[in-house]
Amino acid sequence: QVQLVESGGGLVQDGGSLRLSCAASGSIFSINTMGWHRQAPGKQRELVAAITSGGTTNYSDSVKGRFTISRHNAKNTVYLQMNSLKPEDTAVYYCAAIYGVGHAWALGSWGQGTQVTVSS
Repeated sequence: QVQLVESGGGLVQDGGSLRLSCAASGSIFSINTMGWHRQAPGKQRELVAAITSGGTTNYSDSVKGRFTISRHNAKNTVYLQMNSLKPEDTAVYYCAAIYGVGHAWALGSWGQGTQVTVSS
């Protein structure tokens, strides 16, 4: 199994930027894809960005062009650079990892979450 620890959340004004980090430890060789999800109050958790072990990325339409996911293999860390933040980006952001192509995120490993609040 893999342990994931997020950091970098906080309070930012509308239009501002934040960078989230997710440090992985444990059986990191077994990871296929890592992703950032978010959950706002009263809403379902949604996948906002993912990156495969080969570096392929994908994004939800709501963040495309504003958020960038990247990974630093030597540091076993995945980042989410968030620019042009909007109040609707306010949520708890979770890092997650899955161990095979097409595996369900619910069956993967999850971090504890970090709060991002965007004020208008």
